[in-house]
Amino acid sequence: MKRRQFIQHIGLTTIGMSVLPSLSFASQESLTNFGVALFTLPKSLSEDFEGTLKMISEIGYRELEFFGPYDYSTAAAKEGWKMAANALGFSGSGYFGKSPKELKVILDRYGLSAPSIHIDLPTLQENMGAVAEAAHIVGHKNVGIAMIPDDMRKNLDDYKKTIDIFNEVGANAKKHGLNFFYHNHGYGHSPMEGVIPFQMILENTEADLVKMQLDVFWFTAAKVDPVKYLADNPGRFISLHVKDMSELKTFAGDGGNMGEWMGLFPYLADAGSGVLDLQKILASAKKSGVKHFFLEKDLTPEPEKALQNSFKHLTGLTL
Repeated sequence: MKRRQFIQHIGLTTIGMSVLPSLSFASQESLTNFGVALFTLPKSLSEDFEGTLKMISEIGYRELEFFGPYDYSTAAAKEGWKMAANALGFSGSGYFGKSPKELKVILDRYGLSAPSIHIDLPTLQENMGAVAEAAHIVGHKNVGIAMIPDDMRKNLDDYKKTIDIFNEVGANAKKHGLNFFYHNHGYGHSPMEGVIPFQMILENTEADLVKMQLDVFWFTAAKVDPVKYLADNPGRFISLHVKDMSELKTFAGDGGNMGEWMGLFPYLADAGSGVLDLQKILASAKKSGVKHFFLEKDLTPEPEKALQNSFKHLTGLTL
């Protein structure tokens, strides 16, 4: 090898070696776009909506996930919410009295975006046009349901009908420029006639029409490994509800009713203060294609403290 060729070869090799470390760690970085699922602090939002969003932004969160009902929700959804909200001790929901345009101005003011909302299934079936109109103003991309209504999951036939509905709603959402997703609340993981209903939903809904949101707390409560589901279904889960659990607890039954969910609320913990391996779960989620990570600590009595503690831990993780 001539001297000039040798020098060029050494130079290229040196450059290559210097690049290798950066390549090997390129996938290991801290996430910076953590969001907040707003059911974490509905009382604070009801009392001071803009002040609460300002606080969320100042802590460092950048994304929000709203919960319904909304002005464009069905009358039945609004009526049902009144009873539930009164029992929980607050009244606000949706955009908390703001129009979509007013909300967008507030979000922009504090450097926030709202890529995702929870909404009831009948509204998506009946009022998709109105949902999409508001979504495109505010900036929602993903519209999903927090749970399947009780009467749509009593047996496998119910689940089969629900799968058809999901595919139809997903197709209509796509026509309106939106993604439809399903948030599982921990039920449907126990065998029903030898079949796991949640797995049946995954396998029989159209992957490009029906996306999923994984809640790490409720999956754990259902004795399900979130890391395995994420690894086995790349690209299917578009967002995570990030929670922690003060001690490992699981449902006494199949996790199919409000009593079982409320019974586990006392075990919700600030991210990093509990027993869940959030480093492993979030790293797996990132690898699987999850794009949005919403911190949620349902109805927490000290929201600012919980958000601060959780943000400090989450942004310190190397994924």
